[in-house]
Amino acid sequence: MTLSNTDFPTPSEGDDCRVVREILDLVGDKWTLYIIATLRDGPVRFNELRRQIDGISQRMLTINLRGLERDGLVKRTMFPTIPPRVDYELTDMGRTLLAPVMAIVVWADSNRQNIQDARGRYDTR
Repeated sequence: MTLSNTDFPTPSEGDDCRVVREILDLVGDKWTLYIIATLRDGPVRFNELRRQIDGISQRMLTINLRGLERDGLVKRTMFPTIPPRVDYELTDMGRTLLAPVMAIVVWADSNRQNIQDARGRYDTR
């Protein structure tokens, strides 16, 4: 069996496939796609972000935002007000992830029923 399109990038000399796998794991994380998609229109306050992402706990949102900030995809801005206000937004690099992320979100939404139907057919076999 061969792939019809073999124009996949190959790791540069000395690169480790584990690094690519770590990045793909980050993007494929349960919450990352939602966070990236929610931040697409600009800065969002922490609590508003939490309200917009159905089912995410405060702890999981904090952990994911810290990871995305560490990786340079999200910028955290704290305003010295009482109570403190914290905004999150995509960095320039984070915005480059929007097109592929939104393509996955659109694909998943448009194929949701097809996948459910395929699962049903498979499970009845």
